[in-house]
Amino acid sequence: MQIAIDHRLIYQYERPVFLEPHSLRLSPRQNSSQRLISHGLEVSPSPAGCCAMQEPDGSDGQVLWFNDPCDRLEIRVRSELETLRSNPFDWILSEAGAQTLPLHYGAPLAASLQPYLVNLASAAVAAWAADQAAAVAGATAAFPQQLADEIHHNFEHGSRPEGEPFSPHDTLSQRSGACRDMAMLFIAACRSQGLAARFVSGYSIHHPPEVTEQELHAWAEVYLPGGGWRGYDPSLGLAVADGHVALVSAPDHQLAAPVSGSYRGTGVQAQLSYQVKISSTEVQTQQQATG
Repeated sequence: MQIAIDHRLIYQYERPVFLEPHSLRLSPRQNSSQRLISHGLEVSPSPAGCCAMQEPDGSDGQVLWFNDPCDRLEIRVRSELETLRSNPFDWILSEAGAQTLPLHYGAPLAASLQPYLVNLASAAVAAWAADQAAAVAGATAAFPQQLADEIHHNFEHGSRPEGEPFSPHDTLSQRSGACRDMAMLFIAACRSQGLAARFVSGYSIHHPPEVTEQELHAWAEVYLPGGGWRGYDPSLGLAVADGHVALVSAPDHQLAAPVSGSYRGTGVQAQLSYQVKISSTEVQTQQQATG
């Protein structure tokens, strides 16, 4: 699928402030599931400098720094890419010991995945995750989709443009939240069953009914031996395929923020507005007849 994204963010300040360095993670990552065709970044006021960098997950990022005070920061990114994974279930579990939960990765892999295995689950979240595992007889391959289905169908979903994610415990007890809250609950539940899981920021062409306009989206990825990192969207109840565009991933939401930075200005309030436009078209594959 070919997807075009036009994302505009505007930060307005009550009076001029000094901007500290800002990290941007707004370039779609490139891997086996998506291929970047074009990407453009516009920033106003123009930064004094810009450093292209590689994020810990391998995706592209930029660090901007500024010299002069300003009362407005506008960031606009326009990207075009092709998503490549039409079938999210095109994998097998390649290790016999990975078939059932709780999962125990081999030593070299476990060391590499350690940041994504840190336990975030309260006793209540761990017990709930164990119930979801029991519902699929402890089958590793079925567990992530069971979790996504359970959260999608039995939790109330809403939009909350700003703020930290709720704790997994609070999301479970309230059975409601925004996409980032659901993603962190999903991650905590997976880790409690030994599955490495990470937070993903990006976009989706799918439009949940509680969201009235297109916006940034969050979901999770699970590391499955034989499948690698595989996305699951608990807000939508989906195994992620070619309708999602990933920007960045991290052990939790903090290093997966599309924009992070601060400003200096005593008592100055800031207001954020944004606009996201996403369009998609099916990629036509020509097949040559033989015979």
